[in-house]
Amino acid sequence: MGNYKLGLMSPENAIALAGPREENIKRIAQQTGAVVVLRGSELNIAGTENQVNRVKRIVETLEPTWSQGQAIAVTDVLTAIHALDTHRAEELQSIQKDVVATTRRGQIIRAKTFRQQQYIKALRTSDLTFCTGPAGTGKTFLAAMVAVKALMNEEYERLILTRPAVEAGERLGFLPGDLQEKVNPYLRPLYDALHELLDPERIPHLMEKGVIEVAPLAYMRGRTLSNAFVILDEAQNTTPAQMKMVLTRLGFHSRMVVTGDITQTDLPQYQQSGLAMAAKILKGVDGIEFCELTKADVVRHALVQRIVAAYEQFEGKA
Repeated sequence: MGNYKLGLMSPENAIALAGPREENIKRIAQQTGAVVVLRGSELNIAGTENQVNRVKRIVETLEPTWSQGQAIAVTDVLTAIHALDTHRAEELQSIQKDVVATTRRGQIIRAKTFRQQQYIKALRTSDLTFCTGPAGTGKTFLAAMVAVKALMNEEYERLILTRPAVEAGERLGFLPGDLQEKVNPYLRPLYDALHELLDPERIPHLMEKGVIEVAPLAYMRGRTLSNAFVILDEAQNTTPAQMKMVLTRLGFHSRMVVTGDITQTDLPQYQQSGLAMAAKILKGVDGIEFCELTKADVVRHALVQRIVAAYEQFEGKA
């Protein structure tokens, strides 16, 4: 058994590495078997030589992030461990350097897992990308980040955000207000992503000009979506006919991203999901990318990952 002290340069760096309630320190200790204690801006490590060295390597692998005072998430810790165990540390460095966007609050958005990086690459290069995975994996958020960045760089003339309003049965007339007020509850997650990059005051102006369009899927029928970045969210709730309809709306110089969680459909039991069918029909079609995120890619509160895992275990027994 040995002891080692690792300096983290500043209290800000220590806070960035430790995470809320020192969750990251606890996870590093759990994954290595070492005793890891943070005192001020110094990390005290106790354990065998191998355990101490493993902690040091994990912390050093994460240094490009915490040394800039950028918060580390548990997902970052697990990705760093995976990178070390699979000899992909250099690949992880390229992920750490690849900034997708910077939010209005100065928060840097980048991939936190290897599968997220694959998804971001597809978002940037593929005309049609499908992404499936559980809640909290960044499907919609990352798509919106890439889309808004492309819009700001004038790569596309407009951004179209849509999702099926299944909860309202695509019949929105019973809700009060105009169309925008009716669909707002169903499109809130998309708005949340927009607000991360754009001033809230700008969004209504861009919507009035048609630069940003947020509408239920039913309003896509009969249109050709040209020179646009299109995001179809909650696609597991589309019918096969709706999915075919929206995919065939794609016009010249346009890019489309289809996201959803096949395990969380709100369709009637007898109705097959358009997302599930599209995955079967379009697999292998040239120009279409399929990305699958898992519970290991959950980047919300650490508890969300455990909730997803518990449900998967329960549903596997059912």
